[in-house]
Amino acid sequence: MSPAGFVAPGAMLGVLGGGQLGRMFVHAAQQLGYRTIVLDPDPASPAGLVAHEHVRADYLDAAALDRLAERCAAITTEFENVPAAALAALAERVPVAPGAAAVAVCQDRADEKAAFVRSGVACAPHALVASRADVERVDAALLPGILKTARLGYDGKGQRTVDDRAALAAAFAALGEVPCVLERRLALAGEISVVVARNAQGDVVHLPVHDNVHVGGILAVTRVPARAHVGAAMQAEAVALAERLARSLDYVGVLCVEFFVVEGGALVANEMAPRPHNSGHHSIDSCDVSQFELQVRTLANAPLVAPRQHSAAVMLNLLGDLWRNGVAPDWSRVLALPAAHLHLYGKDDARPGRKMGHLTVTAASADAAEATAAEAARVLGVAPLATATR
Repeated sequence: MSPAGFVAPGAMLGVLGGGQLGRMFVHAAQQLGYRTIVLDPDPASPAGLVAHEHVRADYLDAAALDRLAERCAAITTEFENVPAAALAALAERVPVAPGAAAVAVCQDRADEKAAFVRSGVACAPHALVASRADVERVDAALLPGILKTARLGYDGKGQRTVDDRAALAAAFAALGEVPCVLERRLALAGEISVVVARNAQGDVVHLPVHDNVHVGGILAVTRVPARAHVGAAMQAEAVALAERLARSLDYVGVLCVEFFVVEGGALVANEMAPRPHNSGHHSIDSCDVSQFELQVRTLANAPLVAPRQHSAAVMLNLLGDLWRNGVAPDWSRVLALPAAHLHLYGKDDARPGRKMGHLTVTAASADAAEATAAEAARVLGVAPLATATR
C-alpha cells in the first residue's frame, strides 16, 4: 500500500531496524506525538531501548511482521539492508515508505549504477565483476580502480583498491568471489551529499548541501554550509540531480545521494541511501526541521515543509576508537565548548570504527563553527579536520 491520507499524531509508526538512525527517527516521531514500534533482533538495539514497543525478531519473521502490520498505521526502515521482501510483505497490508522496489535498488551497487544511468545522473565508469572470467576481460581503462562488493558494503567495508589486473584478481578472491562492481578511481577534489524528502504527492524538499570528509572510508566531518570550493551552481546541480533520482524511483521518504566532486568541478554520483544519512545529523541542531522529522512527515503524509538552516554547523562522527582502553572521552570538556551538541546512541560496546555518537557544533558563522569544532577535535584527540583519506 502507498501512503494515502494523513496519519495523525497518536497513531503507531513502525520502523525496521534498531540502530541509531531508528533511534533518532523514534525521537522525532515521539516529539510529534506518535507512538513507535521497532522490529530488530538485538535486545539492546538503540532504537528499541527508546521506542514504545520493541519486537525482538528477525526481519523476515512472519509472526513479527504480522504484529507490525496489525499495530502500525505506517512503516519505514532505518537502513538499506533490511530485506526488501519484508517491506514488500508489509506493504500488502499497511503503507510502507520507502517502498521495497526503491530499497532493493539501493541494496545492490550494480542496480544502483543502472538507476543512475537511467536517470541521466553521471557516475564513475564501472563494470560488473561476477566471475574470474570477468576479471580477465575487464576493460583496462577501469584500472586503477576500486572493487566493491555489490551487496552489503558500507562505511568502506567490502572494498579493495586495485592498481592492476593481478591486484584485481587477488581482491576479487579476498572478497569471496561474490558479485562486485569495479569503479575507475577518479581524481577527487571533494565529496558532498544531498538529503531530499519526497512525499506521496511528489512534493520534494531538501536540506542544505553537505560538504563531507571521510577518513578510512567512514564519514568523519560534515560542514554546512559547504566550503568555498562547492559553489552555488554546484550545489544547485547536486540538489537537482538528487531530486531527479527521487522522481525516477517514485520515491517516498528521505533519500541521501552522495556525490564525488571530480577535479575540474564535475559531479559524479557515488551512492544513495534510502533513509536519513550520517551527513544530515547536523539538521537536528542547525535546522528548524531535521531529516528525521522529514522522515516522519513523509511516512505520515503530513505537510512537507522546506527546512531552514538557522545556524552554521560542523558535525564530527564519534567512533569507538575514542574510548581508549575502554574509557570514554572527557565529555565535560567537550560540553564546555560553546554550542556543542552531543548525541550518544546508547551503545555499550565501543569497538574501533563503530559509530557511537556524533557532535554537532553550531555558530552564527561557518568560521566560528569551524574554530570550535577544531577545538573539539583537539580535546577528543582526533585528527585535524582537514585530514581526508578514503
